Amino acid sequence: MQQSVFFDNQGCHTLNMADADVIFLPNWLTKAAADNAFTELQDTLQWRQDTIKLYGKEHLIPRLQAWYGDSHAQYAYSGVALAPLPWTSCVSELKAQCEAAAQHRFNSVLANWYRDGRDSMGMHSDDEPQLGKQPVIASVSLGAERKLLFKHKQTNVKCSIVLTHGSLLIMAGKTQQCWKHGINKSKRIDTGRINLTFRHIQSALESPL
Repeated sequence: MQQSVFFDNQGCHTLNMADADVIFLPNWLTKAAADNAFTELQDTLQWRQDTIKLYGKEHLIPRLQAWYGDSHAQYAYSGVALAPLPWTSCVSELKAQCEAAAQHRFNSVLANWYRDGRDSMGMHSDDEPQLGKQPVIASVSLGAERKLLFKHKQTNVKCSIVLTHGSLLIMAGKTQQCWKHGINKSKRIDTGRINLTFRHIQSALESPL
């Protein structure tokens, strides 16, 4: 079963997903701002290609990534341990804008560079204990349009949305508890996409949100 996307009069799309709170702003950044951000991030972030463990075997992640954040925002998933690099001016500015849009404080970001359609993201949930029970995640998309897929963990209901250049997707509530999301490979895409997913890593050094 495929669910739909509702549109409101403010250009903000609310995904009609049970057990989730997901909104989409397709034109969150102007084209000029999105173009500039894509170029700066591509040229200045310290990109790397990590190896993850799946079912006991090691695999190269099919994309490049970088982890930035506050000094205590350590993060780990699928056997990959990430120590935060210091905020850059571009990422810090985007973080502030995401915090205003999501009404939530972020202390870290995972940057992913999909070099072309051969790069992908497997179906997963951002549900690591470090993120809390109901994390708020703000996802900025720059560059080539890619389709984000959602699948409910219990009902197998599916939903998808095309992530446009300069868009913002905010996932909150029970989204990570109840849904998986991912991006498939696509032979017809030959240009790159950069995605920034801002999040808040829980730490004893910080007061509760």
